[in-house]
Amino acid sequence: MCRFIAYSGQPILLDNILVRPPNSLIMQSMQARESDVRTNGDGFGLGWYVPQIEDTPALFHSISPAWNDQNLLHLTRKIESPCFFAHIRAASAGGVTHYNCHPFTHGKWMFMHNGGVDDFIQVKRHLRHLLDDDIYNWIQGETDSEHIFALFLQLAKKHNLKDTLTIANVLKETLATLADLIEKYGKKGPSYYNICITDGKRIVTCRYSTDTTEYLSLHYLTESTLVRDKIKRNIEKNDDETPFVLVASEKLTIFSEEWIDVPKNKIMMIDNRGIKFVEI
Repeated sequence: MCRFIAYSGQPILLDNILVRPPNSLIMQSMQARESDVRTNGDGFGLGWYVPQIEDTPALFHSISPAWNDQNLLHLTRKIESPCFFAHIRAASAGGVTHYNCHPFTHGKWMFMHNGGVDDFIQVKRHLRHLLDDDIYNWIQGETDSEHIFALFLQLAKKHNLKDTLTIANVLKETLATLADLIEKYGKKGPSYYNICITDGKRIVTCRYSTDTTEYLSLHYLTESTLVRDKIKRNIEKNDDETPFVLVASEKLTIFSEEWIDVPKNKIMMIDNRGIKFVEI
């Protein structure tokens, strides 16, 4: 099962989050601790924002295992960002190709997913019928994850996404539409949706499962030396106390009491007003 990390806050060197922690994403690619699938070696992806240049994210994908890619190590040592996603893949739907690596981007939006849509092959064609040509033709890969994102983008066309709650509601509508498709065309087995969406300023994430007895791990962190002593302070604007939020499939440190579980069947909204939760 894939692993991912999302960060929002003061600019920080990516190496401090993705490489240096004891249970870093690099370590998780070799041996995940909180998943039945221990190895996540089917490629990785990194997406980050440079707001002083533009509002669309930079993106780097590789089909190499994260533990064996020197380019990843070089990049993370030199890139600072106030918002970034990183994802390591254990392939389920879709082969090991660049097109199937997360995160996925569309304009200023970035998306990644840990989990799976039950009986996706049967649902896929019917999901695609809901898409306008521009979204349909945007899809390049085969994964259920990219198709979830495509459905989100399609449903978002009806809304003004300036408010974080609206983004959360579109995500809820996306999950409800998927449930309807599975009900009509699938085998109605369990689906798992650990999802992160961002526009570089807000992050909306959820920990949702249609199996009420089993959920994938997802945690967040709002206060820790892991981040606090390493973020780039912006003294000129006098906002060096701007809070950070780090979301991760697995706890990156041995200080597990610092980490908080993302509540089950909740959407977590992260913006400059803090953290809020809504029911799915």
